[in-house]
Amino acid sequence: MRNIPVNLQGHKLMVTEAPALKMFENDKGVQEVATDRNGVQQFIVSLFAKRKAQPGEFAGKGEEIKVTLTADPGEDFEEGTYIELIDATVSYWERNGRSGLSFRANGMTPLGAKASAAA
Repeated sequence: MRNIPVNLQGHKLMVTEAPALKMFENDKGVQEVATDRNGVQQFIVSLFAKRKAQPGEFAGKGEEIKVTLTADPGEDFEEGTYIELIDATVSYWERNGRSGLSFRANGMTPLGAKASAAA
């Protein structure tokens, strides 16, 4: 299953590594910028995701996740910034005996800011 919408509103999302161009190593061992099918550059951001505790509840542990962004998020997302993701999705992947979840979003906004189509 691919691109399953995911609701992260019950979680606090904090930037742990500022957004940067997503890179990959090609067959020749050279670093290249990752692009989508249309040639649009992709970005990557590392976030710490932790469930928001309700009164009287324990929030539990959080987890660091990497999110691929389909648009340049801009410069205003330093380490420690709390954010909201725009149109977040998750996909399951399996390759070479490994598997996991990959997160993707159309952008992100600082927490409390009004969301735009592509931040």
